[in-house]
Amino acid sequence: MAELDLADTIIRLRKNDKKVLHELFELYYQPVCSAIFRYIKDKALVEDMAQNVFIRFWEKRHSIEVNSSFSAYLRRMAINEALAHLRKQKHYEEEFNPNMVTEVDRGVEQQYLHSELQQHVTNAINTLPPKCKIVFQLSRHEGLTYREIAERMGISAKTVENQMGKALRILREELKGYLS
Repeated sequence: MAELDLADTIIRLRKNDKKVLHELFELYYQPVCSAIFRYIKDKALVEDMAQNVFIRFWEKRHSIEVNSSFSAYLRRMAINEALAHLRKQKHYEEEFNPNMVTEVDRGVEQQYLHSELQQHVTNAINTLPPKCKIVFQLSRHEGLTYREIAERMGISAKTVENQMGKALRILREELKGYLS
């Protein structure tokens, strides 16, 4: 799948060129559906949500900031769409939960434990060697593939794979007290 020229495509979007939206849709509709399907297993709902991603993308065309690639940007939008749906669904289910008070108490405890764990994860990531840390963050935070990371950093995909392996070994060691 050939990536569109980032700068040119953004200019075309800001000039309200609907053809560029069609091109993006043709290139990324299936990957957007796949990203959503990881969270939502209803095919019809996935397709509706994927269309919503492209509608929201078009509505935001004048203010979007795509830093790495349209693939990564749309994948992140798709994941956010799926997670928002799950949060909304969970909220709806909680409204009818008779054990609401105990759920809230457990929620506060979970939030505390989650923030503590998040701090340990952040500290562990900060112990990674610089190149290793960059590869890890591009993979896990920006959702780039090994090939995209390799192209961006000017290194081979095998080097990216080795750096990710090293990062995961270090993180497993640093966080072993938190892993079951």
